[in-house]
Amino acid sequence: MAEPSGSSKVSRAVNIQDLRNLARRRLPNVVFDYLDGGAEDEITLRANTQVFCELTFRPRHAVSFPQCDLHTRVLEQDLSLPFLLAPVGYSRLMHPVGEVGAARAAGTAGTAYVLSTISAYSLEQVKAASAGPVWYQLYLLGGREVAEATLQRARAAGYSALAVTIDTAVAGMRERDLRNGMKELLGRNPMAKLPYLGQFVTHPRWVAGFFADGGVPTMPNVILPRTGPMLMTDVGEALARSVVKWEDFRWIREAWGGPIVAKSVLTGDDARRAIDHGADAVVVSNHGGRQLDCVSATLKVLPEVVKAVHGQVEVLLDGGVRRGSDIVKGLCLGARACLVGRAYAYGLGAAGEAGVTRAIEILRTDLERTLRLLGCPSVSQLDRSFVDVPPSWRSFA
Repeated sequence: MAEPSGSSKVSRAVNIQDLRNLARRRLPNVVFDYLDGGAEDEITLRANTQVFCELTFRPRHAVSFPQCDLHTRVLEQDLSLPFLLAPVGYSRLMHPVGEVGAARAAGTAGTAYVLSTISAYSLEQVKAASAGPVWYQLYLLGGREVAEATLQRARAAGYSALAVTIDTAVAGMRERDLRNGMKELLGRNPMAKLPYLGQFVTHPRWVAGFFADGGVPTMPNVILPRTGPMLMTDVGEALARSVVKWEDFRWIREAWGGPIVAKSVLTGDDARRAIDHGADAVVVSNHGGRQLDCVSATLKVLPEVVKAVHGQVEVLLDGGVRRGSDIVKGLCLGARACLVGRAYAYGLGAAGEAGVTRAIEILRTDLERTLRLLGCPSVSQLDRSFVDVPPSWRSFA
């Protein structure tokens, strides 16, 4: 029997924090902390969200307009909302509907979904579920030959853009995962699991849904020549053998043949390198604070990247978005759109597709309210004049 959706609870969620609280209650520690946690001391994880408070609004009052226009255009695709759902690995562990449910919710809302390589649903299933654009996020897991085969499948399935993540020379030191036994619980040694099983006793709904869904899934989009789909336990070691280098963009462009987005750009220099190597857009991202700790919050380096690209490519912002006002601030500083990851993944962990839908609704409502209070009728009219940038940021702008 399918796990209850929990949709009645998420419908009462007022903000993303409410969805986070619901996800924490439903998920065992190992899954929630994978979603919620960051690298090492989690300094960057916290900074990503806190930095939005440093930027203050400059509203225009005594104005009125009949409606707010939230539409934008990213890589020649019209979106009903100025945010996309970011790639989140292991989504099927958060809820059995996983990537399929998230993609369907995004398409229904009129926005794009970005599928992680670390997916437990095939890319064909995910694309078929969405009525909107779907991008594929690429790790070179398994090497060039494996990646090229996956890219051919993605093109045939109708994926419209490729996001190449460039900040995973190795997996970040995510200490919560080690303490909770992520590797052991996903592995095949039953004795290694024993010290970590207590966390599941208080989460029977998740356990029932997990086993009804078949237990630990494999990765159908990383097909190894001899052994078939890669095991999720092998991802960490595989990342260290599959570093993306700038020279890889040449063969990736040839194998893909469509728009390419360089994800995890944090400096103006790397933004220029991305352009030089054929990227059509860049995503200012620090991997949600999950890779190198103590790097800058993404909002803070956004102006540097926007200045460096000089309008040649589109710039997207990823990291720390929890409210519609956060998205507005990103757009004011030059982002074409934002990516949201944890914000919708908390909804997924709380109640599956219904939770993702609620997360999107919360952000959409926040966006429209913020625009009206700013006195700005359209996201296309947002610019630096609507915010005050702290003096300490001047060196970044």
